[in-house]
Amino acid sequence: MKKNTEQVSTKSVNLITPAGYKKLTDEFHLLAKKERPIVVQEVSAAAKLGDRSENAEYQYGKKRLREIDRRLRFLDKRISAARVVDPKEQTGEKVLFGATVKLENAEGKLFTYQIVGEDEADLNLKKISWKSPLGQELLNKTRGEIVVVEAPAGVREFEIIDFQYV
Repeated sequence: MKKNTEQVSTKSVNLITPAGYKKLTDEFHLLAKKERPIVVQEVSAAAKLGDRSENAEYQYGKKRLREIDRRLRFLDKRISAARVVDPKEQTGEKVLFGATVKLENAEGKLFTYQIVGEDEADLNLKKISWKSPLGQELLNKTRGEIVVVEAPAGVREFEIIDFQYV
């Protein structure tokens, strides 16, 4: 696993934490090994009932099968392009992928975000993508630096109070 800033400049790579990678692979295996075979069986049974053009179970099953296949293709591409970076293995005096960063805005309000992969981003869990505007601004910065982010509500400034890799 790389511990330098070279990883950040690779835009085509899908940087992801070990937990995010596991979530993607678990979903892929669930769809491929469990859900898809069940739906195939249901479609096969519905096809035996006769006229497929007026068979709602058959039509719905085929639609669900297309949705599963589309999701499997998407997950396969994301997993294939994945480059797993364990935050615990990151070090240095600059904010890198996987860092949990403590910020303070101009009003003195504190925010804490972890910089994660696109597939893991969830504001409710305080996880932001490394490709998001704030994530991009934070990368390669140090403690005490000010980052300026263009948000829908206008330009916002944050000071990096601290960061760690956990």
